[in-house]
Amino acid sequence: MMTRRRVVVTGVGVITPIGIGKERFWASLMEGRSGVGLITRFDASGFDTKIAAEVRDFDPAAFLEKKDVRRNDRFVQFAYGATRLALDDARFTITPQNAGQVGILIGSGIGGAETWESQHTILLERGPSRVSPFFVPMIIVNTAAGIVSILTGAKGPNLALVTACATGGNAIGDAARIIQRGEATAMLAGGTEAAITPLSVAGFCSMKAMSTRNDEPTKASRPFDAKRDGFVMGEGAGIVLLEELEHALRREAFIYGELVGYGMSGDAYHITQPDPEADGASRSMANALRDAAMEPAEVQYINAHGTSTPYNDRTETLAIKRVFGAQATKVAVSSTKSMTAHLFGAAGAVELVACCLALQHQMMPPTINYEFPDPECDLDYVPNAPRPATLDAAMSNAFGFGGHNATLIVRRYDRR
Repeated sequence: MMTRRRVVVTGVGVITPIGIGKERFWASLMEGRSGVGLITRFDASGFDTKIAAEVRDFDPAAFLEKKDVRRNDRFVQFAYGATRLALDDARFTITPQNAGQVGILIGSGIGGAETWESQHTILLERGPSRVSPFFVPMIIVNTAAGIVSILTGAKGPNLALVTACATGGNAIGDAARIIQRGEATAMLAGGTEAAITPLSVAGFCSMKAMSTRNDEPTKASRPFDAKRDGFVMGEGAGIVLLEELEHALRREAFIYGELVGYGMSGDAYHITQPDPEADGASRSMANALRDAAMEPAEVQYINAHGTSTPYNDRTETLAIKRVFGAQATKVAVSSTKSMTAHLFGAAGAVELVACCLALQHQMMPPTINYEFPDPECDLDYVPNAPRPATLDAAMSNAFGFGGHNATLIVRRYDRR
């Protein structure tokens, strides 16, 4: 039987509402800075929710040529920008010699929402002949992976997936499996999202899923807090470079951690609400622990899905209790969505990056805006301030509409 190849994280790239690049992102997490504010990308005055976490300082021309900026939706621009940051961070160059062993797996929950809406307006106002010939490739989810492949020259496995808010976690986990099977030596993997548009916001408003704390935007995302009233939309991208361990060691790469566990499950319950008994979420975590051959006591930190919705936070808390048992009160749990808001398809990837940086710096990011304890959410949520800790392993949860669940475990690499 072939031994499963080991997979490590050697590069990270993030574009988020609290910072572009790992340094600014990490500094904001440590400062407990919220990226939520009033929506500026369109006039939201007539909407129930008028707030979101926008990436306000992103210049696509810093990463792409002008023609590529024009021909690609914002979600693809984010994906390529985060990819370039990850490659630069890893000091990894894709060459004609290694291109066939470098793959791409990048997903998105929604895809080219901005292009959908702008081109539909053109259709109605100016007629079908004025719709852009780039319309279709600009909206489809797989374009992010396609463009990253084209612009970087990576010719290995090239895939995209959509599992709503679990997308980023699934993309990284599935990419690791490809390396473990020997089908690639390195994979660029993660998620991207840019759906702060009138139609998307209107749809979520109609679902009554989002916070309406418009008068206090920076306090609106408050996972596990008793006064939480819904999630806050965010945007951005997270990409990691995964490598087969021996390949990373040969080139003397810096290793953030080893991706040792990946678990998945389906709720089979409801299109938007999690299973109230936490069956799906708990099985996802248990599967990741089993894959890693680890006991719950070996995990010191969980970066929770923690969306700031009444149902999700209560259910995730219950899932952690079911899986961790007596250890549940000892493991630290925080939701970085309290700062970034909910990046949908990019969330799981950005939060895996947060776990990698937590292992590197031996610091746990906080859950900000935690003011009023909820009796049903009674774990250690690292409230309001970062905390130093001895961290050997971190878990990241990503749960999506449709009942999709993904859990990743990253462990400090031991060179012994």
